[in-house]
Amino acid sequence: MPSSKELFKLDLTNKLILVRVDLNVPIVNGIVQDETRLQSVLPIIQEIIKRAGKVVLCSHFGRPNGEYNKKYSLKPLIEPLSKALNFPVYFSPNCIGQETEVLKKNLKERQVLLLENLRFHKGEEINNKDFSEELTLGFDYFVNDAFSCSHRKHSSTVGVTNFLPSFMGTHLEKEINALESVLNNPNKPVAAVIGGSKVSTKIDVINFLLKKMDFIIIGGAMANTFVAAKGLNIGKSLFEQNCINLAKELIEKSKNNNCKLILPSDFIVSKNLKKNVENITVNFDEIPSDMMALDIGPKSIEEINENINYCKTILWNGPLGAFETYPFDKGTNKVASFVSSITKQKKILSVAGGGDTVSALNNAKVLSDFSYVSTAGGAFLEWLEGKVLPGIEPIS
Repeated sequence: MPSSKELFKLDLTNKLILVRVDLNVPIVNGIVQDETRLQSVLPIIQEIIKRAGKVVLCSHFGRPNGEYNKKYSLKPLIEPLSKALNFPVYFSPNCIGQETEVLKKNLKERQVLLLENLRFHKGEEINNKDFSEELTLGFDYFVNDAFSCSHRKHSSTVGVTNFLPSFMGTHLEKEINALESVLNNPNKPVAAVIGGSKVSTKIDVINFLLKKMDFIIIGGAMANTFVAAKGLNIGKSLFEQNCINLAKELIEKSKNNNCKLILPSDFIVSKNLKKNVENITVNFDEIPSDMMALDIGPKSIEEINENINYCKTILWNGPLGAFETYPFDKGTNKVASFVSSITKQKKILSVAGGGDTVSALNNAKVLSDFSYVSTAGGAFLEWLEGKVLPGIEPIS
C-alpha cells in the first residue's frame, strides 16, 4: 500500500502535489466554528513543505449542487489556515481552468494553494473522467488525506487516481490504523458501544461486529426495538416496528458468534422529552404505557462499566440516550467518563467516531481523553460494516 512514508522517500523538491483534504467545517458569518478538521490537515502540508514540495489543497464544502454559490466558498478558510500554518496560503477562485493553471504554475517551493470548492462543478460528484483529468493537470503526485470523504466515488477521491501516482496522507493513515487496531488486531477482550436512534441504520455495522467483538453494548432509542423484540411493553418509546424480527435475528446471531449482546436492564422514562422534565427510573420490563425510555438507568450504567472494565479495547459509535436534553445525557456521560478514566490509566484502547458520537463525547467533556476520535461520519460507519472504501481501494 503506497503510504505517506513511500511518498516521503521520493525527492519532492519543486514537485506539485494535489492533496485531497476535508475542509467541510462549520462556518457562520465567515468564521470557522470548529477547527478540528482544519487542524487535521496540517501534518501532511507541513511534511511536504519540509521537503520543499508545492502543495495544492482541494476539498468540498456543503452541497452547492454543481454550481457556484458564495455561501459555499472555501475562501473564508484562507485566514485560519494561514494562521495555523504560520505562513500565507494562496487561493484560487476555481479548481480548474486557465486562471487556476496560472496560479499552480506560479506556485513556488514550500508554498500552499487552496482551490475553490470542488462541488461547484457537477463533474466532481459523478466522478466525470474529463473533470478528473483536468483536475490533475500539471501535478506530479496525488495524496488522499480525507478518510471522511473516501466512502464516496467522486473525482477527487477516485477519478484522479487514474491520472497520477497516488498515496495515502498521514491523517488518513492514522484513521485506518486506529480502526484496524480495534477491528483486526485488538487486544482482547474487545467491546463495542453502539447507540443512536435507529437499528435500521446500524444493521450492517452490528452484523459485521458480531464476528469481531466479545461484547456489544446497545443503547439509545435502538435499544427499545430490542426490548420490543422480546415481547415487552415499551410504552410510547421510539422504536422501529419493521425491525422487530431483525432485532430477534441479531440476538440469536450474537449467541451463535459467542458475542455477548448487552441490553439496558433499566431506563430513565418520562412523558415528554424536555429539559429538566419529571422522570422516573424503571426496570426494562416495567416501562409505563404513557411514558417513553429516554436514557439508560443506573443499573445499566453499572453493568456496562463492569463489562467495559474487563476489556482491553473498545469501539464507540453513538450515544446511549437523548444526550442533547438534560438530564437524559447522564447515561452517556457516566459511561464515557468511565472509559475516559481507564483510557488515561492506560488500561484500555478507546476509539470513537461516527454520527453524533463526537458531539456526545464533547458534551461529556471527555473527547480529548479517548485514544482516538474520528470526525468521519459515513466513512467511519462503512468501515465498521467491513466495506472497502472507494477512495482507498485505488491506492491499496
